[in-house]
Amino acid sequence: MMNKQIKMIIKIKTHKRREIIDITDLVRENIKIRDGILFLFIPHTTTAITINEYEPNLIEDFYNLFERIMPTDYPYKHNLIDNNADAHLLASLFGHSIFIPVENNDLQLGTWQRVLFLEFDGPRERKIIIKHL
Repeated sequence: MMNKQIKMIIKIKTHKRREIIDITDLVRENIKIRDGILFLFIPHTTTAITINEYEPNLIEDFYNLFERIMPTDYPYKHNLIDNNADAHLLASLFGHSIFIPVENNDLQLGTWQRVLFLEFDGPRERKIIIKHL
C-alpha cells in the first residue's frame, strides 16, 4: 500500500537579524504520520535549518561562530545590491533542508537534539515546508 504524501507550510516570525529558534515542538505539533520520514525545507536564501542542542552557552557559541566566519562588516560584493551577503553565505553553509525519522507519531531525535531554524537576515516572516513521506 502506498503512503499518501502530505505537504504542509508553517510560518514563523523572526525578531532579530541573526536568530536561532528552536522549532522542535512546532514540528512535533504538525506530525501527520504514524511512521515514516519528515522532510523539512526552508524556501529562503538567507535562512537555514539544522539539528543540534539548544543550550544557552552553545547558542552564544553559534552567534560567535557566525560573526567569526561571516562578519557583518566585511565588504562583500553582494552588499552593493542589498547588504545581506553574509546571510546568503551562512545559509548556504548550514543548508536548507533536513530529514527526520518518525516512529509512533514522534520525531526520532537523540536525547539533546532539537530542530533549529537559523535566521540570518531578519526580522521577517518565514515559511517552513514540511513533507510527510
